[in-house]
Amino acid sequence: MRAAIRHRFAAAVGGLPAVFWTLWWGLIVNRLASFVIAFLSIYLVRERGLRPAEAGRIVALYGAGFAIAGPLSGLLADRIGRRATMVAGLVLGAFSVAALAFARAPPLLALFAFLAAATGDLYRPAMSAAVADVVPPADRPRAYGLVYWAVNLALSVGLVIGGLVAERSFVALFLADAGTSLAAAFIVLFRVPETRPQGIVHEPALRGLVKVFADGPFLSFLLLHLGALAVFVQWQLALPIDMAAHGFGPSAYAFLMALNCAGVVLLQPILSPRLQRFDAASMLALSALLFGLGYGVNAVGGSLGVYGIGTALWTVGEVIGFPVAATMVANLAPAALRGRYQGAFAMCWGAAFTISPFAAGEVLQRFGARTLWLLCLAVAVVVSAGHVLTAESRRRRLAELDSAEAVASSMPGPSA
Repeated sequence: MRAAIRHRFAAAVGGLPAVFWTLWWGLIVNRLASFVIAFLSIYLVRERGLRPAEAGRIVALYGAGFAIAGPLSGLLADRIGRRATMVAGLVLGAFSVAALAFARAPPLLALFAFLAAATGDLYRPAMSAAVADVVPPADRPRAYGLVYWAVNLALSVGLVIGGLVAERSFVALFLADAGTSLAAAFIVLFRVPETRPQGIVHEPALRGLVKVFADGPFLSFLLLHLGALAVFVQWQLALPIDMAAHGFGPSAYAFLMALNCAGVVLLQPILSPRLQRFDAASMLALSALLFGLGYGVNAVGGSLGVYGIGTALWTVGEVIGFPVAATMVANLAPAALRGRYQGAFAMCWGAAFTISPFAAGEVLQRFGARTLWLLCLAVAVVVSAGHVLTAESRRRRLAELDSAEAVASSMPGPSA
């Protein structure tokens, strides 16, 4: 039994470079108190007295910051380096989050919410590009699975504490978030070397972005992923507001978020090795469908049990789909544009964080929660079908890249 456990552990974590593990620990430190994204809507409605639609517009600005941070981080990571981009994002994000804790006027709340995302999320695409730099393609599914596992491990611990703290002080909550960002910046600054590949001619800023968005298979993947994320991130605004309408406060919401994170922590090591043999498009389609079912089930009632079942469904969906999506982006990206492909991928999250709360706030206020949950299910079904229909173009593109890489590796080096 012990030998089997050791073998599974070695298969899951063995052979990955030391730089990856330093990045991994820095990510855990940063995510232990990433509270703003989970509690921003409750903070705006409960502490600052805003209506759902007003809160939705500010949370949408937070998403707009994410959308800008993605391509900006990708550009900076390719031009000035991964390390500098990560440190700058973590430090600037910490100060923006701290300012958000003390803002009261809606314009200031909107400004600092936007800046918190636009600066703080510079870290994520640069880190993903660094992982692709140091981890060979065969090990990337494991590496990105471990990254996602680390995020949820940290959040599952942090959200339980955060829910209790939010009942007493949102200022303390946001200051803790700022503090862990600064701690992560020190880890990257003093322990992570620059990983950007040497000797590669990097594309000019505009031309590089044009090449990314002119990549047809990648663009179709991004659009479908955006649709799936627009459903998935309903936990950001619609879920806590709907829960509050049924008498559940921040601690119940934090419990569900912690349940989600703990579910990922438990399921990721079990499911990931078993899912690697399945086709990526099938996994992405199943993931989107589970997102839709997870939120669609909320249409039948407002009990904690129903919310728990829904959370379990979309949790399994993210375990199945998110590591597959991250690996897909890393494998589709040419080395010279690796940061910008990751930036475009991160921009999907930003766009989802913009579209989802804005649309959800309007739908909740005009048509009610049941309409919103059924709409989520319909969108997810469309996205699921889309992944199946566009799978072949991605397979052809990956085969072309593999062939080109094999040819390049067989060419004699400069000293031959």
